[in-house]
Amino acid sequence: MSELLTERSGRVAAARKLTRRAGRDAAGAFLAEGRQAVSEALATAPDDVREVFATEAAAAAHRDLLASTTVPVRLVTEKAAAGLSETVTPQGLVAVCALRDLPAGWLTAEPPRLAVGLAGLADPGNAGTVLRTADACGAGTVVFGAGAADPYGGKAVRASAGSLFHVDVVRGAPLGPLVADLQARGVTVLAADGGGETALDELGSALAGPVLWLFGNEARGVPPELAGAADARVRIPMRGRAESLNLAAAAAICLYATQLAQG
Repeated sequence: MSELLTERSGRVAAARKLTRRAGRDAAGAFLAEGRQAVSEALATAPDDVREVFATEAAAAAHRDLLASTTVPVRLVTEKAAAGLSETVTPQGLVAVCALRDLPAGWLTAEPPRLAVGLAGLADPGNAGTVLRTADACGAGTVVFGAGAADPYGGKAVRASAGSLFHVDVVRGAPLGPLVADLQARGVTVLAADGGGETALDELGSALAGPVLWLFGNEARGVPPELAGAADARVRIPMRGRAESLNLAAAAAICLYATQLAQG
């Protein structure tokens, strides 16, 4: 453990810049807050964790976790910890982690059985939730297309509940060329679309994989030109009276159905 650092210390000031995307991109790092995210980072990618900041209270509460790591742990004041948090009630435990981006070529070289592409999905909470769902359903890669929410923002990292450290992440890739490349490799590309011509329960063997699911903006859906390039635009049949589904809920249904088909 180090001496108590304040909000004015150089290390804390440098880490505080990571609460903004420009700061994250410049430093090649992001913040993971709370025990769930920090423990997953230390367990899954310890070499990517640069340091951990903890208040005295958090260090005592998570003594078991912090005692088991060789990553530098730095004690900070409550005010310093608050400056590193994007929540109303800071948890007092924050890890500085290296960005986990992979190039799009990583995905096309050896496509996983299940991957997800996010086209213009703007809400970071939804982005993190879809990433968490993709992880739960066995997806190997999540692509955050150009214009999509940053998966390394505080809200997205929290919503992913540690899943950000379990799946490969491609960020900022143009989805049009990526879709064409994957289709050339035998990947079935499906665009979730409330007005799609194909019902989810009609896909049959098309879900057996490899599959890339495209999910779009919460209000506008997958861009028409991108949806048109997919092998099918897929709607979720609804028996009840709901007008539509929340984007994250729709993604969960599509990905779970694919998981079942892939066995």
